[in-house]
Amino acid sequence: MEVLLRAKMAMTLALITCLYVFLHFHHSYSSPSRPLTGVHPLDVKYYDAELIKCKDGSKSFARDRLNDDFCDCVDGTDEPGTSACPAGKFYCKNIGSTPKFLFSSRVNDQICDCCDGSDEYDGTAICPNTCIMGGNIAYKKLEYNSESNLDSVNSRKTNAGIKMEDSSQKLKKGLKSLVYLQVGLVIFVMAFCLFRHRKPRRRHFR
Repeated sequence: MEVLLRAKMAMTLALITCLYVFLHFHHSYSSPSRPLTGVHPLDVKYYDAELIKCKDGSKSFARDRLNDDFCDCVDGTDEPGTSACPAGKFYCKNIGSTPKFLFSSRVNDQICDCCDGSDEYDGTAICPNTCIMGGNIAYKKLEYNSESNLDSVNSRKTNAGIKMEDSSQKLKKGLKSLVYLQVGLVIFVMAFCLFRHRKPRRRHFR
């Protein structure tokens, strides 16, 4: 009875752990908010709010209208990752090379403008990553026009923002692998207990 009780507890723990993992990663990867495609790393926090102001101060828009391929702001604040706004600009991270801004009309136009291919994300054009590792990480002040007065920020901060983003992605993958490893270990222990403590059948002698 004690062995069966332990087995049931182990099974319950495994099921709870699996359910937690599923709910956690389902919530992480199925968020209704659209990804921040084409956004400068220093502007990521600007888009955290549920109600976001256009940088020209003309009006505000809900976060679910970000990159929805419909231009709400004349200055293109709501469409940094699409070609919906004529005045919009798309930011190429170009990790390992020189980051830059593109006019929104060049997004998904089947021409690879960013060396990392991020401007052609709809799949109609295949853009290999041609960024040279160890290149100059910088951005031109004249290309970055923001109401938040970020024109004076140097390339060192840009590089730091990119590295933090990469570290965050690696940490997520590591935590996911660790949780799966723990689930597998619990299932193994449960199976081991069941087979080890199985009672031998008694032989009947006449």
